[in-house]
This record gives sequence, C-alpha cells and structure tokens, in this order.
Amino acid sequence: MTGLDPTGPYDDAVSEAPGRTDHGPREACGVFAAYSTNQRISHLIYFGLFALQHRGQESAGIATSNGETVTVYKDLGLVAQVFDEPSLAGLDGHLGIGHTRYSTTGSTNWANAQPTHRQIGDTSVSLAHNGNLINTAALAEKLGVTGATTDSDLMAESLARAVDDGRSDGRGLELALMSVAPTWEGAFSLVIMDQGRIVGLRDPHGFRPLCLGELPDGGWALSSETAALDLVGARFAREVGAGEMVVIDAGGVRSYFPFNQASPRLCLFEMVYFARPDSLLYGKRVHTARHEMGRRLAREHPAEADVVVPVPESGIPAAQGYAAESGLVYTDGLVKNRYVGRTFIEPTQGLRDQGIRTKLNPIAENLDGKLVVLVDDSIV
Repeated sequence: MTGLDPTGPYDDAVSEAPGRTDHGPREACGVFAAYSTNQRISHLIYFGLFALQHRGQESAGIATSNGETVTVYKDLGLVAQVFDEPSLAGLDGHLGIGHTRYSTTGSTNWANAQPTHRQIGDTSVSLAHNGNLINTAALAEKLGVTGATTDSDLMAESLARAVDDGRSDGRGLELALMSVAPTWEGAFSLVIMDQGRIVGLRDPHGFRPLCLGELPDGGWALSSETAALDLVGARFAREVGAGEMVVIDAGGVRSYFPFNQASPRLCLFEMVYFARPDSLLYGKRVHTARHEMGRRLAREHPAEADVVVPVPESGIPAAQGYAAESGLVYTDGLVKNRYVGRTFIEPTQGLRDQGIRTKLNPIAENLDGKLVVLVDDSIV
C-alpha cells in the first residue's frame, strides 16, 4: 500500500495511530464503491461521496486499487475539504471504496475516519462501514484486542485474520467473509475491497440501505443510496438484499447469503429523515413516502389553522402532503442557512443546539398573527 505520510491523510499503516480512538462510536454513514472496466475510479467515487455528504460530515475517505497496490486517503472534514485534484490524482486504480462519517457518540478525530485498512502479507483489505455492532465486547475479547476501538476496526481485524488463516488453502476475501460475517451482530452495510475486487455486505435484517448500479462502461457501483448512482450516471439495478453479499470483480457480479434468514427491518429513520428525498428505498421514492406521511398526519390529526409551514428541508414533503390533504395554505415560514450542515448529525448536543440557532430564521410576515401547523420530519 502506498502512502505519503503515516500521520497525515494518506494511510500506509497496518494499525492506525494508537491513542486516537474513542469509546463506543455508533456510526450511520455513507458508503460508496465502484469497479470500472477501463477508467480511473477516484473521481467517480469522489462524486458519489458528494451525493452522500448528508449522511456524514465529520470525515471522508477513499481507498483505491490498481490491481496490485491499495492506496487510502482520508481526513477530517467535508468531501470537498478533504479532496482536491492532487489527492485524487494520487488515488490510482480502477476499483475502490469511499466513506462519509457520522457518529452519534464519540469524538471526531483522524483515527476514526474510514476506510479502515489492514495489510495481511501481500493482501490488502479495506473496509467502510455504515451502522453499528452490538457485540463489540465479545469480538474484542475473541480477537484479544484491548482498549478503545471502533466497530470498523474490529470488523477489519477479524476479517484480516480470517483471510490470513485461509491463505494456505486458497481461501480468498469472499470466503473469509462467508466465515467471519456471521459473527458480526447489529446493523451494518459495508463495502470492502482487496486488490482485485469490491464486496457489498448487508446485515441479515437490512437495517441500513445498500444498492447496486451498473456504470456506463459496464462496470458496477455500490451505494448507500440510489441518488449517488444517479449523480455518477449509473443505472440503478436493484437493492442489495437483507443478508446478501455481492462480490464484483473482472468476472462480473456474484451473490452469496452468509447469514441465517431473518425478517427485513429497514431503519425507519432512513425513510423519515436520513435518506435523500430523490433516493429509492424498497422501490418507493423517499419524497413520495414523506408526502404520503404528511397526508396521513392530516387525516389523523386535523388542525384549525391558517397556514402549514415546513421545517426545511427534510420536513418539506410532509408539510406539502399535510397542506394538500387538509386544504390549508402552504407557505414558507423558516429560512435555512444552506451553509450550516445537518444539525442532527453534529457529535454533541451543544453543537446541535448552536446549529439550530444558526441554521433557521423565521419569515415574520408569513407567521405574525397566524395559527401555524409546523411540520418537521420527526421530533428528534
């Protein structure tokens, strides 16, 4: 694996810097991966991450491979802050994965940025994770890992050891995943890569989204949301199923199911808030679903009021639905500062409170003297 500075954005260390991890991060992030048949992939992944910026604002990272060498570049900040033309030029290769990070607890530092990388002899494994595990203590004990660590570190470490154990009998990354993935418990959608393939993996309940798309050159992409496929010109093929493992390499796409069958349980918050309104989940446009939620809310809780006002921006479709069903006037009453990020995904409550004050300002003339139905996506 190449790298410029083990303490900087390029990561050429098998184990990341000690003392820089935090206790118990719970991640709900954005992941993107692509395998091209004839082009450098770093710019395409960069634009894919741009479309997933709403899923994580703390850090961003990309890992790529040219078939022999894996290069990882990651740092704190938004996608546009982390990457520029020189950094993207340094990410050589026709396959790769990317990540935007959000954690509900824990500190923001470079060591927690992803993709997470492990080197096993001549084999490199990189992993980007959306979700959280519930059996981290048991995994850490089994691996003999002490001190604070992240879910992605534990996954990468257990996977690296499985690949290493299987090298003598020819077992590759996908067979190692078939062996180790059932030991991971919780909510996760992952994109994983070695030098020659990318893998998408979804937990047996499908708590977090993951979809598959076909690139114009005949290659393939994996993404947390379909909107990112749209942005890079990929054709949405299908959602990765709950408990499914999709492997993409020069031979095309293969599918495995390493987990025992379980009932699908997509996280409700994806449809309510987290996903982009132009994405598809379970075959339904998120905007359409939120609009219908507003209509149903109006039927269940009618109100005597003058106007319906949304909390921008994720509350807009539901407010439009409420107004359409109730016959009330829909109007803008709050102006959003577009340069303030999603306040829910700030890492501390103090930052979330300050973000709200900075983010929204009322349009007094639209609200003064009126009874207002204020519609937000949720009460979180």
